Amino acid sequence: MNNFIFQNSTKVYFGQGCVKEYLACLTKHAHTILLAYGGGSIKRNGVYDEIMDVFYSAGKQVVEFSGIMANPTYAKVQEGARLARACGADMILAVGGGSVMDCCKAVSLAARYDGDVWDDFWARPGVIDFEPLPLGVIVTVAGTGSECNGGAVITNEEKKIKTGRDYPALNARFALMDPTYTYSVPQGQMVSGSFDILSHIMETYFSAPDEDNVSDDIMEALMRSVIRNLRAAIQNPRDYTARSNLMWDATMAENRLIKMGKQCDFECHNMEHQLGAYTNCNHGCGLAVLHPVYYQHIYQEGLPKFMRFAQNVWGIPREGRSDQELALAGISALAAFIREIGLPTTLKELGADKAQLRQIADSCGISQGSYKKMTHDEIYKIFCECYE
Repeated sequence: MNNFIFQNSTKVYFGQGCVKEYLACLTKHAHTILLAYGGGSIKRNGVYDEIMDVFYSAGKQVVEFSGIMANPTYAKVQEGARLARACGADMILAVGGGSVMDCCKAVSLAARYDGDVWDDFWARPGVIDFEPLPLGVIVTVAGTGSECNGGAVITNEEKKIKTGRDYPALNARFALMDPTYTYSVPQGQMVSGSFDILSHIMETYFSAPDEDNVSDDIMEALMRSVIRNLRAAIQNPRDYTARSNLMWDATMAENRLIKMGKQCDFECHNMEHQLGAYTNCNHGCGLAVLHPVYYQHIYQEGLPKFMRFAQNVWGIPREGRSDQELALAGISALAAFIREIGLPTTLKELGADKAQLRQIADSCGISQGSYKKMTHDEIYKIFCECYE
């Protein structure tokens, strides 16, 4: 294992009924709460009423910040910060999936910062030497794992840049995770979110070191869990075991635990973020298109790990295969799984404009953790291979 420092300050309350049981106590010191959510599904599925019943009983003042989009924009962050300051909010409660949580982390920072948080904290790494507005989260969609880290991916529409930063100071104070809240999520969203979980794990797994280490062992178990439980959840969306396992898989993938001692390769996320900045495509769908083709470009440089992936994650036996054949069989199994769960396999399906692929490729960040040093020319080649 390489040297590391581990920190996670978010306290998790997991299981059916956790919101009713713990929310009042967790918000007892807050008088005015900024209640943040997305398009309003929480008002249709009963989650909103359950939360408001708790707040009304406790005499809280609630100010709503709604309409947070799938790829939250810097303009939306600024809107939330203005609202938080105007109402004197002393806590933000983010209710939703990764987009809502990410947006609210940025709002918690911007609400207590006089400068430009994009320029000072997203365009480049910054130093948070003040206390952001306290944040709590209620998770309704499993996928990003944003509930247990300080990461926030924000899109600057004007600059056409989508990027993320992870600041431990932005970790939520608490995360309430009731798997039954995910039952009403449309199947397409559930599937794409689950693939995002798998992507997070793979991007850490396929990186140095490759010597025996605890992180790789945990990741293989997590990948098998995502695959197994996603199949079960597709068959029965109200399978509590499957939905609870996927919810915790997402958290484990991004609570920093599996990244300990690993170099990490986030090139697929870098590429998808810029595709999203130009096309506003679904994040999990974009990753599903990119991963198999990207891995075909780098597998030879990481051959032992790709062989291990084939055998330990997909259960593919050696059976006389060469090293290269075994590695490629694992990548083929991943591609087949993507088709099985119904995710797109081409950029054309995502609405990408082929004429813009060069521009998008040139705007992508280069991951330092990749087995193979990427260039913008090779990223463009990957995009072209993914197009149709």
